[in-house]
Amino acid sequence: MSTATLPPRNEVKPADCWDLTSLCVDDDAWEADFKKLEEQIPVYGSFRGRLAESAEVLHAALVFDSEFEQIAERLGTYAFLKTTEDQANSKYQALKARYQNLAVKASQAASFMRPEILAIDADSFAELLEDDRLELYRLQLERLVRYRAHTLSDNEERLLAMQGEMASAAGNAFRQLNDADLRFGEIEDHTGRSIELSHATFGQLLISPQRKVRRKAFDQYYSQFSAHENTLAATLCGSIQRDVYYAQARNYSSSLEAALFPDNVPVDVYENLIGAVRDALPKVHHYLEVRQRKMNLKDLHHYDTYVPILSEIDKRHSWDQAVDVVLESLAPLGSEYTTALESGLRGRWADRYPNRGKQSGAFSCGSFTGDPFILMNFKPEVLNDVFTLTHEAGHSMHSWYSAASQPFEYYNYTIFVAEVASTFNEQLLTDHLLKNASDDKERAYLINNELDSIRATVVRQTMFAEFEKVTHEMAEAGEPLTVESFRSVYRGLLEAYFGSDFVIDKSLELECFRIPHFYRAFYVYKYATGLSAAVALSRRVLNGGQQELDDYLGFLRGGCSKDPLDLLKGAGVDMTEPTPVTTTLQRFGELTEELDGLL
Repeated sequence: MSTATLPPRNEVKPADCWDLTSLCVDDDAWEADFKKLEEQIPVYGSFRGRLAESAEVLHAALVFDSEFEQIAERLGTYAFLKTTEDQANSKYQALKARYQNLAVKASQAASFMRPEILAIDADSFAELLEDDRLELYRLQLERLVRYRAHTLSDNEERLLAMQGEMASAAGNAFRQLNDADLRFGEIEDHTGRSIELSHATFGQLLISPQRKVRRKAFDQYYSQFSAHENTLAATLCGSIQRDVYYAQARNYSSSLEAALFPDNVPVDVYENLIGAVRDALPKVHHYLEVRQRKMNLKDLHHYDTYVPILSEIDKRHSWDQAVDVVLESLAPLGSEYTTALESGLRGRWADRYPNRGKQSGAFSCGSFTGDPFILMNFKPEVLNDVFTLTHEAGHSMHSWYSAASQPFEYYNYTIFVAEVASTFNEQLLTDHLLKNASDDKERAYLINNELDSIRATVVRQTMFAEFEKVTHEMAEAGEPLTVESFRSVYRGLLEAYFGSDFVIDKSLELECFRIPHFYRAFYVYKYATGLSAAVALSRRVLNGGQQELDDYLGFLRGGCSKDPLDLLKGAGVDMTEPTPVTTTLQRFGELTEELDGLL
């Protein structure tokens, strides 16, 4: 029997690939713009020591910096997206490296700006802000003042800026190992077909109706992480130590506080999330017990938690069918939203299917100038990929609205609110599919999918968030971060979050070494808070009228023109309270009971 392998990039149909010409027409255009940008770096020096002279000088410096950053964002986005097409393509790895080197040089050249501005005395600063020429930058400058206690001297800031490439070494090493070097071999699926095991096909195999296929895929996949566990522990430790170093260098009380500070999110929000999910874990354990019972399993392993309980129901979608369903579900957001999204998804915003060397998973990458691109590894037989598509479409439409509504300085929304826009779309898709379910069996299938979504997004991501918190606290306390300590911490969390009746295979402890988000610490909690906010806002829009819709679209248009918590309050949800999280988990419990009754 022939082996199904992923095609090389040059054999993928252009219509199935994104079109990056809104960023750069081609590589030659990138090179020309790169050279011009490189030549502009010395201009920063003309403003050194002069920012306090007058509003005119400060305005000129800010305009130059903004225009430089716009071009840099466009070039950096192009280089990054090209590397994701094929991680083994050395040409674009070099392009990205050159851009990163330029970005570090520019950061060094501009490193005087923050400390110089913060050195302006309060009265003079207030006087400068009153000048009409600085109106566009007023909020930007006011936000900068918040960092006064965490900004160092000119020379110290320059030294930190020089560390940019070195600071990314651990993450780069992980990505190269994870996406380019690891090879998982071949495996037979439930039809007897031999396929290449990869990050993309691993998820597909975990929903196989045959348990032996799921178990084999799990064991074979994690054997590679076991073989490289010492390297992976070293890279993860390096990433955590980097976070701790920068937090301490900038006078934060912890790396967690440092990570939350830019969004002006209190540490209580993070800790309340963990507390609320911990309190609701009996509901999660009950769901796992229902899953085990309905699947007629003597025991339940991690590789049994992804396959739909009603695995005999086939929910296949071609790309165009997936787009149809997504657009139908998003109709409550109005014609402007759906028309723009349809043009992008049927056009070339999205890089649709897996190919050899392509970055695993999915993401949206918006910029001020270019289209809001989407990387997918779409598989027609995986219903979750339809949810992934609407999730990433939520990000892209957030970018589309914010770039159209805000100036460059305030278009780039924070990740905290980004996860609201994406999971909001998932809620509307779930609502649409449930309303159109043909019978109780299909309804049970969709409820099962919604339960797994909440468990994956709220419960699982909170477990990840707790892992990040614990391991960073260990580093801050001087405790060693080794293979053994990582595995021990992670096993303790697995036992708490999955319950005493769940079988934890020893290789599952290695999961902590394969999560890319751990190299962007204190990010994943935003998935959990985002879904909790999205549940509340989606109910508000679906059950409301024009005002509720306008509030939500106003949120999408808001970019970063307000702090994240204020943007959400304007849309209709208060995330400083645990209520959205507890309400979402209460819904989880109710859906579990309904599922138990339907099956």
